[in-house]
Amino acid sequence: MPVSAEFQDYVLEQLSDVGAIMPKKMFGGVGLYYRTLFFGILFNNNFYLKVDDSNRDDYEKEGMSAFKPFEDRPATMQYYEVPAEILENKKQLAVWAQKAIAVAARANKSKKR
Repeated sequence: MPVSAEFQDYVLEQLSDVGAIMPKKMFGGVGLYYRTLFFGILFNNNFYLKVDDSNRDDYEKEGMSAFKPFEDRPATMQYYEVPAEILENKKQLAVWAQKAIAVAARANKSKKR
C-alpha cells in the first residue's frame, strides 16, 4: 500500500518544528530529507527514523522493530518505526527526529572517509 497524502501531510506537520523537511518518493514509499540528510522513511503509512547505537534503545524500549521493506526477505534497514505516542507529540518527535538527523550526518561523514 502506498503512503497516503493525508499520512504524509500529518507527519510533515508533526515535524514542522525540526525545520524544512523535503519528502521524495522512492520505491513505493517516501524518503524524508533534512537538507541533504536522508533521515526518515514513510512506508505503508508507517513512519521510520534512522538509528544507530546512539538511539536504537529508544525504539527497542518501546517494542519497535527495524524497517523490513520486503516481507519475503530477511533483510532489515537501519530505520525503526516511530511509536504512535511519539508521533502524536510534536515536541518529543522533534527530539527523536534530531537524533535521527545526527545519525544520518555521522553516517554521511563516515561514507566520505
